[in-house]
Amino acid sequence: MSIDQLMTEALALPDNLKIQLVEELLASLEAVDEAIQAEWIAEAQRRRDEILNGTVQSIPGDEALARARSLLG
Repeated sequence: MSIDQLMTEALALPDNLKIQLVEELLASLEAVDEAIQAEWIAEAQRRRDEILNGTVQSIPGDEALARARSLLG
């Protein structure tokens, strides 16, 4: 089976099976440094908490991309 065929079939799966497939593919990759992974999880939780408690305000993704493009352009 080609990668294109595999991708077509994978994209046709229901969301719950796509999630399972992604999780298993990620688990099959080389082991992640546990310390680095713990730091990324802590950072994600810190950012989530800042949004939830109102410390920072989120902006829509398209606006963030437009701002980034204007800084680069």
